[in-house]
Amino acid sequence: MKIAVQLGLLPGSTPREKAQWAVDHGVEGIELGVWGGGLAKMRREADEIGGLAPISSVCGNADTDGSPSFDFLDPDAAKRRKCIDGCRAILEFCGEVGAAGQIVPPIFGAARVPDLSPYKTPLELEDELMVAALQELGPVAAAAGTLFMLEPLNRYEQHYLRKQSDGMRVMDRAGAPGVGVLSDLFHMRIEETDTPAALRAAKGYTQHLHLADNTRQEPGTGDIDFVAAFRALVDNGFEGYMAYECGISGDTPEAKAASLARSLEFVRECIATARAA
Repeated sequence: MKIAVQLGLLPGSTPREKAQWAVDHGVEGIELGVWGGGLAKMRREADEIGGLAPISSVCGNADTDGSPSFDFLDPDAAKRRKCIDGCRAILEFCGEVGAAGQIVPPIFGAARVPDLSPYKTPLELEDELMVAALQELGPVAAAAGTLFMLEPLNRYEQHYLRKQSDGMRVMDRAGAPGVGVLSDLFHMRIEETDTPAALRAAKGYTQHLHLADNTRQEPGTGDIDFVAAFRALVDNGFEGYMAYECGISGDTPEAKAASLARSLEFVRECIATARAA
């Protein structure tokens, strides 16, 4: 298991400075985000990092114009096409920089498609749209040597994929290569009744993790049992990236840097304990 941190959480004023801090503190990968400029911004960040640290992953999706886009399940075909085309470009970028994959919540908020019961419910329509998207994007990801990774979110952020089993269901229906599930321990703490059991059930589906405590701050600030979660991953043979996606506690840049450094040590100790069990 390899520890990554989202670029925006790292101390420093430039991508290069942030990457140097990560290397100096044993971070094994950096996750880029689409917000603030989309693919063009991420290319600049990757160029500035310049191989100093691996790009572990990309979080989110953007249209080809750089605007965040999560319209995979929108009833407007033009919006879906623009969203998917933006995703294709980001997946190709992931392949270029050697990232494990692109992490995508398919939608935020409530369903946008109509209820056509008894013909099809909104969920059935959304599944059809998501399966079609995966069948198009999975082969693009596979050809680039990367993954399109579905992210289940908690009920307060997304209605569609909330549990790991939801992502697994859609993957199974699509039957496409190049697709995986992103397991986020913060969201799982809300939606799953037994996080370690859910991780074990998702063996072979979970390809990447997001790390945050139940506080949505850095690991070690709340009551998530990281050792139990990591032990399930060890049992599954998981050796992928686990990226920090959370707030960092502290009122000053120096305090935040110290909090992140302490949390990294905490996570390493949890991994070591899980492996020794």
